[in-house]
Amino acid sequence: MEERKAFLLRINADLWKELEAWAAAELRSVNGQIEYVLRQAVLRRRGESEPLPEAPAARQRRSGPRT
Repeated sequence: MEERKAFLLRINADLWKELEAWAAAELRSVNGQIEYVLRQAVLRRRGESEPLPEAPAARQRRSGPRT
């Protein structure tokens, strides 16, 4: 299983609200959305087009319709 690193992030309340709404629209947790956005930024910085692998929990959560 992939090792995960936990850390504390202090964030502006208005930015949190935006991330929360964005995450909800894409059926992710705020933590998952932040990780997704950071992953995309790293890919752009590297100049890569291949996506980095998502966390297994994120793939499972979004793999099917919610009931």
